[in-house]
Amino acid sequence: MSLHARASLALGKVAVALAFAGIAVAAHADTVRVTVAHYSDATAPYFEKMARNFEKANPGTTIKIEDVNWDTLQQKLQTDISGGANADLAIVGTRWLLDFVKDDVAEPLDGYMDASFKSRFIGPFLAPGEINGKVYGLPIAASARALYYNKDLLAKVGYPDGPKTWNDVIDASKKLKAQGIAGFGLQGKEIETDVYYYYALWTNGGDVVGKDGKAAFNSPAGIKAATLYKSMIDQGLTQPGVTGYSREDVQNLFKQGRVAMVISAPFLSKQIKKEAPNLKYGIDPIPMGTTHATYAVTDSIVMFKNSKVKKSAWKFLDYLFTKEPRVEFTTTEGFLPTTKAEATDPAFNDPDTKAFVALLPTAHFAPTVTGWEDTAKAVTDAMQSIYLGKAKPADALNAAATQANKSLGH
Repeated sequence: MSLHARASLALGKVAVALAFAGIAVAAHADTVRVTVAHYSDATAPYFEKMARNFEKANPGTTIKIEDVNWDTLQQKLQTDISGGANADLAIVGTRWLLDFVKDDVAEPLDGYMDASFKSRFIGPFLAPGEINGKVYGLPIAASARALYYNKDLLAKVGYPDGPKTWNDVIDASKKLKAQGIAGFGLQGKEIETDVYYYYALWTNGGDVVGKDGKAAFNSPAGIKAATLYKSMIDQGLTQPGVTGYSREDVQNLFKQGRVAMVISAPFLSKQIKKEAPNLKYGIDPIPMGTTHATYAVTDSIVMFKNSKVKKSAWKFLDYLFTKEPRVEFTTTEGFLPTTKAEATDPAFNDPDTKAFVALLPTAHFAPTVTGWEDTAKAVTDAMQSIYLGKAKPADALNAAATQANKSLGH
């Protein structure tokens, strides 16, 4: 065989070897798709940064991030799941988790976790992701709710330290109205419209779902809470056209100084410092009716059962719940820490965060019951009809309870 022929043969073998090597590399390369909920304009950049950091430490694995608005997230997930086109990991409202488990699309995570991993979490925040003894969701975000008040405006009407009761809110709002200022910012559309009602329900001693698993929001406490909000609308103590305002809309009114009080989460203080640095605000517990209460909420990140890259997906999850990624995410978005390591960081020593942490002993979580989203929609529809004057509180809530009980299996 000539030297040229031998060289050609050798090159051919090298080419074949390289080709097979390429196939082998390709076969072991994983692409993990992650659907994330849009919390702020910082959300996508954060997850993209974490993805690039992870890829550098794990050659051969690609992380693809898809940022989706909260108002369309649930529908998108349902559509993607129905078509088998869902991501490997996704951020979901923890209140949706039971339905995902019921539909057998969520992967139990217990087999991936050891005792050391589970011990990273602050107990109350891991618990909502556990269903029937198995963990299906990890608490990617956590918050509570409190009353934000404009210090300058409230001081002018005799409440320099903020209102403590719903009667205080009404009194302050009446005095503010006389000065041409809307007192209480009331949400009336989109996600968490029902939750805004629960603030008054819980602080008047009521509950959303009773111990028997049936709707309880139409109790006397529930009717009292709905009547409270409706009377405030009728007296002009809220912004006009309540049903035209989402959570973000009401928060914007507060940042602009157009309403004096609003109930919101820790992330609002982050927004104020960035967007309205001259606004002097205070943070108080949600006004009391007969008792103190707040809403504690977690969002969970889940793995889907049909993922083909579960090992790599879990590895990325593990990375997200180490200290540095957690501290960066939580401080950037304005959430409460969900892991013990991040809670020790000096970033969480600020008074605003401490004010929310102090409320956790009186916290209510959304019930993890089948049909929760249908129940929430029934409450939302009822409250909108009450706000618009289309139905009386008792009638609207009783009709909503009948509808909700069908979804709750009663």
